[in-house]
Amino acid sequence: MRKTRILVVDDEHLIRWSLEQNLKKQGYEVFTAGNGEDALRLVREEQPELVLLDIQLPGIGGLEVLEKVKEFDDEIVVIMLTAHGGLETAVNTMRMGAYDYINKPFNLDELSIVIKKALETSDLRREVVQLRSEHKKLGPPKIIGTSKHMKNVLDMMGKVAKSEASTVLIQGESGTGKELVAKWIHYQSSRAEKPFVAINCAAVPATLLESELFGHEKGAFTDAKTAKKGLFELADGGTVFLDEIGDMEMGMQAKLLRFLEDRTFRRIGGAKVISVDVRIISATNKELLKAIEEKSFRNDLYYRLQVIPIFLPALRERRDDIIQLANFFMESFGREFNKSVKSISSMAEKMLLDYSWPGNIRELKNVIERAIILGTEDTLLIENLPLEIIAKSSASTVPVSTFKLPPEGVDIEEVEKELIRQSLEITDWNQSKAAKKLNLGIDAFRYRMKKFGFLK
Repeated sequence: MRKTRILVVDDEHLIRWSLEQNLKKQGYEVFTAGNGEDALRLVREEQPELVLLDIQLPGIGGLEVLEKVKEFDDEIVVIMLTAHGGLETAVNTMRMGAYDYINKPFNLDELSIVIKKALETSDLRREVVQLRSEHKKLGPPKIIGTSKHMKNVLDMMGKVAKSEASTVLIQGESGTGKELVAKWIHYQSSRAEKPFVAINCAAVPATLLESELFGHEKGAFTDAKTAKKGLFELADGGTVFLDEIGDMEMGMQAKLLRFLEDRTFRRIGGAKVISVDVRIISATNKELLKAIEEKSFRNDLYYRLQVIPIFLPALRERRDDIIQLANFFMESFGREFNKSVKSISSMAEKMLLDYSWPGNIRELKNVIERAIILGTEDTLLIENLPLEIIAKSSASTVPVSTFKLPPEGVDIEEVEKELIRQSLEITDWNQSKAAKKLNLGIDAFRYRMKKFGFLK
């Protein structure tokens, strides 16, 4: 794997040498230049990810080098270094595209933190550009479902996407696809070219959530080595998805409510009021009205969030969509794992339809993925399904209930042999079709054919 490349540009040999040694110890590949001409040549030849650039250089000055570097490749991160200069110089370099501005003499540890932060920001920016490009090609995520329940949900989603509604609340059990709905609304709206940023409120400690959402200034708390933009600021013009909003701590709920009033906030430790334009889509699997009664969720925040409410039905309430979803996942995982699974056996379909799906669509997706990975046939069979689905499905008892054991009993081997014979006869001895009639894999069926003398 290629090391991150850093170009150090300074006319003082000692500074170039000390930076080179320090950065190499951190695992970077380092190049150095003592003047602007050499710096521009190395930028073209080596294409570094980051440039540490002194403003005062012999020949071509640092500001002109900065301008030409940005013309060559705007993605290159440039951090300016200078022993002379005030606020005006710093502002000018930032306007010209510099990431940051460091005064000499500098602390190597602090410079190291700034470099790491700059590279992380650069990587994140590239990822965002790539994701936006991919989403633009693919369009909004596909929502599967033609049941009455889903038609109502899709109709509501379409209206929300076209509107300027600033707050949306999606409610539904875990695994019903709340984040997918939020993404669909975003990418079908006029905000599609702007960021979609998601955060799970239950996964982030209460002490960190405020910083994640609102950001912080340098020195705001012990570990705040540099200033950081929060998600609301990063998503300006786009959408912020607050998953598991019902788990947000009460103090943070009050701060969120204040933000929702006029979409303004201050970073932690900051005095400047920042204004943003973001759509807030919240989601929860909790009964928020019950949480309000239990004093764990604010009544005023609830009514502020649910300007537009969307209720996602559980999978057991939209059984007409189960096989359609299963086929969609089967095709998707078939491509991913290079498997050709073309259909679901009738008995497997009955079991999928009969099961209660407590984990909803997420559980169905996992079941189909497992079946595709472990299956060897071009049909998804009962034996590919987890035992809990077979055990809890009444479909698994249907064939057995139609059979009555005679008082004198039967030879189970003879019954099995007869079933093999009949399945072969009614399929004109097509082994693959005969195996499907008994919901057996072809290997298991051929084993029984050999066992009973139907195959030599």
